[in-house]
Amino acid sequence: MTRTLPGVTGVLALADGTILQGLGCGAEGSALGEVVFNTAMTGYQEILTDPSYMSQILAFTFPHVGNVGVNAEDVEQMGESAATSARGAIFRDVPTTPANWRAGQSFDDWMKSRNVVGLAGVDTRALTARIRESGAPHAVIAHAADGQFDLDALVAQARAWQGLVGLDLAKDASTLQAFDWDQGLWDWPEGYPRVQAADKSVVVIDYGVKKNILRALASTGAKITVVPATTSAEDILARKPDGVVLSNGPGDPAATGEYAVPEIKKLVASGTPLMGICLGHQMLALAMGAKTVKMDQGHHGANHPVKDLTTGKVEIVSMNHGFTVDRDSLPDAVTETHVSLFDGTNCGIALKDRPVFSVQHHPEASPGPTDSLYLFGRFADLMKAGA
Repeated sequence: MTRTLPGVTGVLALADGTILQGLGCGAEGSALGEVVFNTAMTGYQEILTDPSYMSQILAFTFPHVGNVGVNAEDVEQMGESAATSARGAIFRDVPTTPANWRAGQSFDDWMKSRNVVGLAGVDTRALTARIRESGAPHAVIAHAADGQFDLDALVAQARAWQGLVGLDLAKDASTLQAFDWDQGLWDWPEGYPRVQAADKSVVVIDYGVKKNILRALASTGAKITVVPATTSAEDILARKPDGVVLSNGPGDPAATGEYAVPEIKKLVASGTPLMGICLGHQMLALAMGAKTVKMDQGHHGANHPVKDLTTGKVEIVSMNHGFTVDRDSLPDAVTETHVSLFDGTNCGIALKDRPVFSVQHHPEASPGPTDSLYLFGRFADLMKAGA
């Protein structure tokens, strides 16, 4: 049944029956997912291509999104498949014609090319407040140029979705075969340089890794090899790496951990320096005996304050996660190293007797501040110490 107002070409149908109406943009069609809000003021292109946002619909709290268009250099996803990034996007204002000399394409055309369904003209402040109070809802976002929607069917679809709890998405976001990486961090005006590898090698387990993690690692001078999420510890150690990185990624860490945690335990036991990021942090905690829990609204943005308990320094960081490590479940062998100053949740751990650490936030940023970029240097120092 269609019950939209005149001129409406886009809707967001929540599982509780609420219908938000507005103007559709991007790809036509519909997409199912969990609605979360992101507080970043910039970097919408990198955000929407982050594999950690699989099966999610993003509501941007900043009102003007898309006005500078898109360009090829800012793409962060591993592949070109729209299935490995956000399903939809919600804006207060309709994205305008781009006004930036770097723009190679309009935001609307880019969203169409990636099959991202957009909805504009929505009161994103009210939606954000709702998510903060009641948690991230299941919903369907839909765009139809003719304004025809079966709203009852969309609500039913949202109600029937099981959500992210128990959902392993890393296997879908991961590469299918190993590959090498030698591209460094972006540098004006040359762009992304090719890095000459030194005598250290790093294996990155790809649970949905962002390219800027690989660039930051390569910029330490190490040879980078990326392997699929299901790669065994034996195959990884056979490459004789000086260090191993557990990457970010989407989905429930406990679900991915069913096959990843046993391998992580073996890697930790080997004494090889190890660094975990976001999902990798959560699964390292699981491997050490801790627990993870679903957050009501998660942390999504490029302006989150985190305190490094080892130095006392407060850093502004980029975050994107809907699950968190239960800090009360951390075992004695683990030290808590970072904590969120927003809500006190755990944001980092280190093992007391192994060269192993992880953080919940994204030290590679992109988008976001580079306050935590030093963590890649810390990891490089661990590899040198183990030589």
